[in-house]
Amino acid sequence: MTDLAIVAADPTTLRARVGTKFAYSTTGVREALLSFAVSSAHEVLEEEILVHTGGTQVEPIELVGSHGTRLHLLEEVGDGWLEVTYSALVDLTRPTGEQVGPEVTHDRWVFTRPSRYAESDRLAPMAAQLFPAQAGVALVHAVTEWVNTHMAYISGASRGTDGAVDSILQAKGVCRDFAHVVVALLRALGTPARLVSVYAPGLQPMDFHAVAEVWVEDAWHIVDGTRLAPREAMVRIATGRDAADTAFLTTRGGRTAFDRQVVTAELERGDLPRERPRALVRLA
Repeated sequence: MTDLAIVAADPTTLRARVGTKFAYSTTGVREALLSFAVSSAHEVLEEEILVHTGGTQVEPIELVGSHGTRLHLLEEVGDGWLEVTYSALVDLTRPTGEQVGPEVTHDRWVFTRPSRYAESDRLAPMAAQLFPAQAGVALVHAVTEWVNTHMAYISGASRGTDGAVDSILQAKGVCRDFAHVVVALLRALGTPARLVSVYAPGLQPMDFHAVAEVWVEDAWHIVDGTRLAPREAMVRIATGRDAADTAFLTTRGGRTAFDRQVVTAELERGDLPRERPRALVRLA
């Protein structure tokens, strides 16, 4: 028995227009790896990618990451400006049926281990004390509820080096901090969990968003400790152990400095769903 309702969304009802525009000044940067494109798990109907370095339009090299993640590599960025403009129209299809195969079994082990920002080994005693009797869906709900009530969402409240332990001690953070705490606590109790970066229609303030994805009821389901946006309308970008695997910009060599960034995500077809915290929601 489960105390959560399974969501059976009609894949023809929701269509989202998502995108981003950002710019960084660069000094001596050798390479840049970008993660902004909609995952190949979705049906992308339209897409435009424009990248400029030093005032010149360049063609990034698209790399295939894990779990449908699409990465874009820029070589010899050098000095000047790195500017990205991205737009995509996406049908929000939902997976059906159970997930099987050796890669799924492997994932369930990989995403039970501690990682850079999800220190589940350090949190194991605390997790066992907080959630001594729950398991399965009930445990997922209990952890998500605890994170939502324990932590305050405050923009700029955390550092890029903060992990789940820091976030719990500070009791505040942004979406990635909420997701790291959910992931770490669930892993500490033997439940596979990972981090997903998404475009999230309805999110306020609008930005790239991070949620947790948990293996329960024989499939991966997304949970969001912030409850700031409806999960049924989210669009997958990247999937990984934690923020170290899903950063939208990673550089090698030199320095970068933030200039501007805008993220957009809105539905072009269908009404924005109402978030139901006790629902199980699967992402494409």
